Amino acid sequence: MTAQLSKKSEAWSARFSEPVSDLVKRYTASVFFDKRLAQFDIEGSLAHAEMLCATGIINPADYAEIQRGMTQIRAEIEAGQFEWLLDLEDVHLNIEKRLTELVGDAGKRLHTGRSRNDQVATDIRLYLRAAIDDITALLQAFRLALLDLAEQHADTIMPGFTHMQVAQPITFGHHMLAYVEMFSRDAERMADCRRRVNRLPLGAAALAGTTFPIDRERVAKTLGFDAVCRNSLDAVSDRDFAIEFCAAAALVMTHISRMSEELVIWMSPRVGFIDIADRFCTGSSIMPQKKNPDVPELARGKTGRVNGHLIALLTLMKGQPLAYNKDNQEDKEPLFDTVDTLTDTLRIFADMATGITVKADTMRAAALQGFATATDLADYLVKKGLPFRDAHEAVARAVRTCVDRGCDLTDLTLDELRTFSSLVEADIFAVLTLEGSVAARDHIGGTAPNQVKAAIANARQQLR
Repeated sequence: MTAQLSKKSEAWSARFSEPVSDLVKRYTASVFFDKRLAQFDIEGSLAHAEMLCATGIINPADYAEIQRGMTQIRAEIEAGQFEWLLDLEDVHLNIEKRLTELVGDAGKRLHTGRSRNDQVATDIRLYLRAAIDDITALLQAFRLALLDLAEQHADTIMPGFTHMQVAQPITFGHHMLAYVEMFSRDAERMADCRRRVNRLPLGAAALAGTTFPIDRERVAKTLGFDAVCRNSLDAVSDRDFAIEFCAAAALVMTHISRMSEELVIWMSPRVGFIDIADRFCTGSSIMPQKKNPDVPELARGKTGRVNGHLIALLTLMKGQPLAYNKDNQEDKEPLFDTVDTLTDTLRIFADMATGITVKADTMRAAALQGFATATDLADYLVKKGLPFRDAHEAVARAVRTCVDRGCDLTDLTLDELRTFSSLVEADIFAVLTLEGSVAARDHIGGTAPNQVKAAIANARQQLR
């Protein structure tokens, strides 16, 4: 690829004896989706131009003209007045042509010492770095909203489930904190991914570097990169950073999907644990009574979309030899859509968390079903000296009796409970209450209300 545009406005046209067909132009063009990189392309180009001037590769007058032209182009793009041309194939050539129209030969000198290969790799990294920063802020806002919800319901008892069967009593606040933990790990993954995104490929040129005396570290510092990519072949062909981001995004969406599944179940009238504010729901075209949890349902579906983008990028890269190949043009749409989907989902879920109404009485009633305190009875007997396996068997027999009678463990008399173990004493009934059960799990990570409140305080401190 040469630095100058021909009279046909194509960077390579002098090499060919016939023009590219219109069908091929449409098939190979990327301008109508990669134009979202425009501001990052301008940012990278200005840093490159500053370095070219500082190293004496171009003169200060040319640099000043490039700055002037880019300022006007940025304004035209922001105002929606920039004309994007399919014939110019991509965002880079469109901007370069307009720059040349505005400032003449100075614009033609901008591409000295670089290729579109390292240029686009730089633009994508700048774009993705900004996107990760936005997503990190949204993850923080979402976690803060979940912490508010958890704090309101640190004492609200609900059934905890395994295998979708009532297992043990927990608090709703404790349940929300589980999601806070998931999204905290997601934030850690995004921060770790950002470190590898934040390396500068510019200066690798097409694949082998450049003969000009460039200063890559200067450009890296100007653009806020932590380091430069150390190998020119890898710099232009690497898309690991995009794949890694999509993998991290897929995990965020997986956590969103798990939460969505619970919100849908909990909102069902058959369960009735919560209600979601009307602004996040829709009705039915035929059944006037319906209130459908469309947002969590759609988020479940969009998770498959993001997972698909991850597989698409992995498949895109798996068969490519070094260095740059045209295949890599296909990296942008999956990446862009992953960013858009995740950003929109986190933004709406942070808002939706403030619109969840918890039906505490229904949750409590559900926790009284399914012998949720059976484990507490077993633990009680162990503390009295009975081996755990014997205690487990004794409680199993007690539960079986209650199943046959259609009653709960708390409905049995002291004498009836003692038929299963002589170690049972009058203090057993305090153990079998829901409040006693959750309060007994009083350790770091436990569901005791005071531990939930401490965990919330700790999480808030970390989010400051």
